[in-house]
Amino acid sequence: MSVVRQAIPVARPVLDRREAEAAGRAVLSGWVTQGPEVQAFERSFASAVGAPHACAVSNCTVALHLALRAAGVSPGDEVITVSHSFIASANAIRYCGAIPVFVDIGEGTFNIDASRVEGAIGPRTRAILAVHQLGMPCDLAKLVAIARRRYLPLIEDAACAAGSEVMWEGRWESIGRPHGDVACFSFHPRKVITTGDGGMITTRHEDWDRQFRLWRQHGMSISDAVRHQSPEVAFEEYPTIGYNYRMTDIQAAVGREQLERLPEIIERRRVLADRYRERIVVRVPQVSLPVEPAWARSNWQSFCVRLPQNVDQRAVMQTMLDRGVSTRRGVMCAHQETAYAKEPWHCEKRGPVSCMCGPRRCRALANSERATREGLILPLFPQMTDVDQDEVIDALAAAIGLCAV
Repeated sequence: MSVVRQAIPVARPVLDRREAEAAGRAVLSGWVTQGPEVQAFERSFASAVGAPHACAVSNCTVALHLALRAAGVSPGDEVITVSHSFIASANAIRYCGAIPVFVDIGEGTFNIDASRVEGAIGPRTRAILAVHQLGMPCDLAKLVAIARRRYLPLIEDAACAAGSEVMWEGRWESIGRPHGDVACFSFHPRKVITTGDGGMITTRHEDWDRQFRLWRQHGMSISDAVRHQSPEVAFEEYPTIGYNYRMTDIQAAVGREQLERLPEIIERRRVLADRYRERIVVRVPQVSLPVEPAWARSNWQSFCVRLPQNVDQRAVMQTMLDRGVSTRRGVMCAHQETAYAKEPWHCEKRGPVSCMCGPRRCRALANSERATREGLILPLFPQMTDVDQDEVIDALAAAIGLCAV
């Protein structure tokens, strides 16, 4: 009986007995919701990225929501961001009743084109939400300068960027320090480290951190840990409306183990990314490789190439899947999704919805739309072997040859 070989996945989390034992430790402690493991994970994460404050939450989407609230974003405000991102970036703005103003991306990095940001700022702009797309740091030096000059909070969507670095005033610093006002991370299984799901908010503002901790637990004035440790009966109060955005101690225990692995995970991912670049440029010269600026060190959460314009993206993906290689399309554009045919948004030209460009098309976001249409995310995970990677490259070369239109 023949054995069917499992397809090479796009991503695979690095998990073993250490994470299982950590989760078991939390389970056996009897404290499984937000508690001492969460506190320890927050301290370790803050130390790892060099942040004054770190607050664990249930996922990165809620982290973005709380960051925007702390920045004062409210109904009718506008927030400068990119359409070219997972839809959560735009959705978090809408959670606040605000309107996303989409700025186009640069060609090589898939990140916001900082040169276009200032022209998109208007009288109702309340914040800038910049995305470190696929783990590649965006141009923080330019964005921070704009934000400070225009007295706007800068929020970093660092969902993919744990372990990435940026050159800052002559030295390498971790994304999450933060260089703006707040940075938001994801621990989804597709990310570099995972807690199953989960998020972290780092900030340089002590008052923002206090607010995050209040909001994440229903606005409760006394945390569970304080109440349980108190020698006297303590009644909590609810001075503000909050949310149930907590991380569990089981997740945090896993996160602590994952954080220990982060340096070796990043090192391996960078080796794999270098190997892709060395071999693809020779074997499949028709595709364009991602660009890593001199001032950035990506964690290579994803390795996204651009297909030539005469190749059908879906056909390439199906052909590669038929050969046992999984891929994902380029990063989505929120403005092209059905939800945003109904939700308000503007582009950087500050015209009406879609700038009268037609359904799901916007001339001011041409680079973003092209990146979605031409992008192809290849498998990349630390457990990949040279044989795996060569199979991916061979499948890509074959698919390019077969799928030209």
